[in-house]
Amino acid sequence: MADFVEGAPCWVDVTVPDLAAGRRFYGELFGWTFKDSGEEYGHYTEALNDGKSVAALLPPAEGSPKTASWNLYFATADAAALADKVKAEGGQVLSGPFEVGGFGTLLVVADPGGAVFGAWQAGSRTGFELQGQQPGAFFWPEIYTRDKATVDPFFEAVLGFAGQQVSEANEFDFKIWSLPALGYPVAGRLQMNEFYPAELPAHALVYFWVADTDEAVAKVRSLGGGVTREPSDSPFGRSALVVDDQGARFALMGPVKDGAAAH
Repeated sequence: MADFVEGAPCWVDVTVPDLAAGRRFYGELFGWTFKDSGEEYGHYTEALNDGKSVAALLPPAEGSPKTASWNLYFATADAAALADKVKAEGGQVLSGPFEVGGFGTLLVVADPGGAVFGAWQAGSRTGFELQGQQPGAFFWPEIYTRDKATVDPFFEAVLGFAGQQVSEANEFDFKIWSLPALGYPVAGRLQMNEFYPAELPAHALVYFWVADTDEAVAKVRSLGGGVTREPSDSPFGRSALVVDDQGARFALMGPVKDGAAAH
């Protein structure tokens, strides 16, 4: 596996109350196959795309809410030092850092606005073996927040992001974050406004690339999932916001429709 620079998105997994149903949904949607790590590791189930690691599924931890959600992880060379940064910048350490076998060290935190994300200090496992514009692979993450005034400086200080404000319009307040070591964008931040349901908490949203967004949305529906934003074109591709059949929110991105110019 390739190494990931500090602050780069390196892994995603989804917590699902019904692991068998999760395997069925994502297996049919993305063509993933699965490898169960066994009881010793809580049946953490690796998702494979053409034999390459792209994500994982896991059941909720004992005693935790039986809800479904996608989880995002950023690479770090020192999880303990990152935990100290998180606390110093107004975030909260929720779990860890702790070693996961010889695979690496895990840290789970919340930003000052309440969005939960993880950090991964690589051991024998670094992260994605496949990502980007490959059908069924992780493509892009965004932090949805209601508190950009504290969240923006938090991520820039903790993960070393350089921010570029794309739009400050009330309907769409969006910032792109880049890593100077890479020289290209790695994540985005969306300020939620009154158009978003009050009960929707701050969270990390993960995008997966698909060959055809409209076909993928139809597949989500046929598998018992839902659609919260219908497909639309943008400068980045044709995207849609969806939920799986257990309620986990995620997004799809593919080429713009019929090769039309994005707008």
